[in-house]
Amino acid sequence: MKHVRALECTRCGETYDPDQLRYTCANHPGVGGILEVTYDYDVIQERFDEPLDGRIENQWKYRAFLPVADDAEPVTLQEGGTALHDAPRLSEALGVDTRIKDDGRNPTGVLKDRATSVSVTKAAHAGREVVTCASTGNAAASLAGYAARGGLDCRLFVPNDTPKEKLAQPLVYGADVLAVRGSYDEAYDLSMEVTDEYGWYNRNAAINPFQVEGKRTVGHELAEQTQADVPDWLVFSMGDGCTIAGGWKGFREFYDLGYVDDTPKLLGVQAEGARAIHDAFHAHDSSDDVAATVADSIAVGRPRNTVKATRALHESGGTSVVVSDAEILHAEQTLGSTEGLYAEPAGATPIAGIQSALAEGIIDDDESVLAVVTGSGLKDTESAMAAAGSPTEIQPELSEVRRRYRVDD
Repeated sequence: MKHVRALECTRCGETYDPDQLRYTCANHPGVGGILEVTYDYDVIQERFDEPLDGRIENQWKYRAFLPVADDAEPVTLQEGGTALHDAPRLSEALGVDTRIKDDGRNPTGVLKDRATSVSVTKAAHAGREVVTCASTGNAAASLAGYAARGGLDCRLFVPNDTPKEKLAQPLVYGADVLAVRGSYDEAYDLSMEVTDEYGWYNRNAAINPFQVEGKRTVGHELAEQTQADVPDWLVFSMGDGCTIAGGWKGFREFYDLGYVDDTPKLLGVQAEGARAIHDAFHAHDSSDDVAATVADSIAVGRPRNTVKATRALHESGGTSVVVSDAEILHAEQTLGSTEGLYAEPAGATPIAGIQSALAEGIIDDDESVLAVVTGSGLKDTESAMAAAGSPTEIQPELSEVRRRYRVDD
């Protein structure tokens, strides 16, 4: 990997050989020393010869930027290349010009597929036979799908209250799913103990430095897709902090290399019951370690990538907000009813964040906004029903339809 310089600790700056599997810095216990992948951009520019014409079949268009060996065969399900939608009816409802990047259209229904493709590619190339992670559901489904594609065994640790739709996916993909009687953070800690015990390849995005690098491709795509009209604000929901950090890194790289002329400000959005990154960014007192929100994909009490996420917010000149579960569910229904886009609660959280930021005067109504939907609504139909309500039961008689639609008998 001549284009990859090193793994660099975000806390102390210690560097490590990127060809060796290392999750965190040796100078800090636990997950204190999160690593950053650094690159030789002269080499990347020599290798990157793709036209930036908006035609993106999948994320491997940006292979020159990805930290995989030249002879590695990608484990891919054609992730990336997701559509960027104009959203005129949503814009009218919100009161601000809004576009949507729908990453719920990825192969397993979630943006995380971008990262998983990279990590499973690296695991397979390194000859690893077992991959693992802790997850609130989406990463588990993603890893299981790509493990099946790559012919690897997959062993997963999820909280036992994970939505059943998210458990069905990895089970269908043939993974061994262990439902931990506890929180996501407890499942995470157990997955790390298991990694140390058995040496399985761990996909956990918070500590596997190559995971964030896969998520960069959503930033690359957004930069390419908006190069003629870069939005004022780019909006992500935040859980562990990996997605917003990766998205910003990718967009900023294209700016630094001269592929786009501007960068957006970031708006990070968290649920009130899982707001640790928001509190860190605004220097508030630490929140409760136990996360509680309907948006299970961002229900993280102890985010491991707070440093990268808050750094991205600062570098972009952006900020963060928190929203209630009620606002998240309302946003899910609003997005669906105005634009026909079906998002899980975490995927709709950016819409709630835009509403909050407008109300707080953070976003001006003459600015433009682009929100990234990170997961499909098919991931959590129970929450969707809570957002939209239940069907109306009627008798099989025309008179009942007439009464409902105010048509006289």
